[in-house]
Amino acid sequence: MLVAQMNGVTKYYCDRLILKVDDFKIYKTDRIGIVGLNGSGKTTFLNILTKRVASDEGRAAIYGTYAYITQLGEEEKTEIDGYAASRFGVSGLQMEGLSGGEITRLKLAKALGKDNALIIGDEPTSNLDREGIELLQRELTQFDGAILVVSHDREFLDKVCNTILEIENGEARLYKGNYSEYKILKEKERERATFEYEQYVSEKNRLQEAIEQKKKEIRAVRKAPKRMGNSEARLHKMDAKIARAKLERRVNAFRTRMEQLEAKEKPKKLPEINVDLQKTKQLYCKVVLSAERLDKKFGDKVIFQKAEFKVVNNSKTALIGPNGSGKTTLLKMIITGDAAINRAKGIKIGYFSQDISILESNKTLLQNVMENSIYDETFVRILLARLLFKQEDVVKNTSLLSGGERVKAALAKIIVSDFNLLVLDEPTNYLDIYSMEAVEEAVLNYQGTVLFVSHDRRFVKNVADHIIAIENQKTRCFEGTYEEYSIKKEASLQDDNNHVDRMILQHRMTEIVGRLSMPSKNDDIEALDREYRQILKELRRLP
Repeated sequence: MLVAQMNGVTKYYCDRLILKVDDFKIYKTDRIGIVGLNGSGKTTFLNILTKRVASDEGRAAIYGTYAYITQLGEEEKTEIDGYAASRFGVSGLQMEGLSGGEITRLKLAKALGKDNALIIGDEPTSNLDREGIELLQRELTQFDGAILVVSHDREFLDKVCNTILEIENGEARLYKGNYSEYKILKEKERERATFEYEQYVSEKNRLQEAIEQKKKEIRAVRKAPKRMGNSEARLHKMDAKIARAKLERRVNAFRTRMEQLEAKEKPKKLPEINVDLQKTKQLYCKVVLSAERLDKKFGDKVIFQKAEFKVVNNSKTALIGPNGSGKTTLLKMIITGDAAINRAKGIKIGYFSQDISILESNKTLLQNVMENSIYDETFVRILLARLLFKQEDVVKNTSLLSGGERVKAALAKIIVSDFNLLVLDEPTNYLDIYSMEAVEEAVLNYQGTVLFVSHDRRFVKNVADHIIAIENQKTRCFEGTYEEYSIKKEASLQDDNNHVDRMILQHRMTEIVGRLSMPSKNDDIEALDREYRQILKELRRLP
């Protein structure tokens, strides 16, 4: 069943083409994720489809009811289904005074609480913690309708979507499969484009060499010697003319073939970076940060109670926990030198905060990053290029950069400064997927210690080799990747469940044994005996 479509749509801002969609259709079983660079036209695409923005050409239509989950700051006043509100934990909440995560949950409850044919989402995972994102994934997986969603969360796109719509240079193109499958297809496209470009260059060079060779042969055709008789000279001249004409035809044929070659553009290849910290003062200790019996509260609200943790030198440590658990509080205690935190001698902390306060708006991008850099300008320019800044961007005033560009600029400034511990609070916020992957690679290549907070699960999974989890005002340290931590946590929860099950079964068995020993006239001895044997089997099955 057709749910929505676009035909011949174009949208310009001034003379710049923002969006061009020839033919796009959404059917009931489609779950489409939209990806593209910041500013590529993703939100414009959604707004044209929902008629919030008019296209310059073409038509867009949605057939049936739909819900549009907009970005933070935009909200429509609609009733919330009670069941959906309870599932998302927002029963009785109003928009005023809510946190970003609560506002997002409220919007999701409104969208999923009605019988819609289509759910449209513009960054619906924004401001949600891990539990909130996983709840949304489950709800959308069970949703009986079409989904069209802009998201920078790669894990979310893998779990929810069966098609990826890429918007690049204003043009929309569909790829079948989830985000990981899309990446494989894009890599194959890049390999094919590289091969075709190399073939094009090789053939062009071969034809150019052939033309030069024939030109040499034309110049080598000798004129008639002066001692030659007139009749012989005429014959020689005629033969030479025929030979030159034949060679010139070959030259023209080669030129025609060159002109007919389909020109291939060289695929862009980003420069590789290797952040060498030999210039930075290294720490020669096992633990760079630690705390024992850490207490922290604001008024009556307890944040930490007898918590303890350690950050190992040269580790990439992820600090995880639900919204409001105290992650940012702990980071601020670390960077402000709180007495409760033990710091290694010689530690130099570079702090990336969500307010990006280390950038000066009256300076250019390059001036900001170079301000305290221990590397030369060539290295800094390579790093900025790897973070997807164009050559002309480096001379832009920082105040003209987008939110995502300022995030990358702040991170680059910290990486090239004289620090041996990076503390990063949500470094992937406001980034498109491609920028996020570039930042991910830069952090992985960084050879010092990194302590970071991120709600992007793929980022945590790919970067972290140590985990500090905040749970119930305590901190739990784990040496290993996020995936290994999740497996162990699941096993621990299963052990807890098994322990509870065992206690319940043992309690029931004690009760049955007592009744079998001294049965009353109402007891069914055979039934009690069967239940006893069944409980015994279940106890033996429990690990």
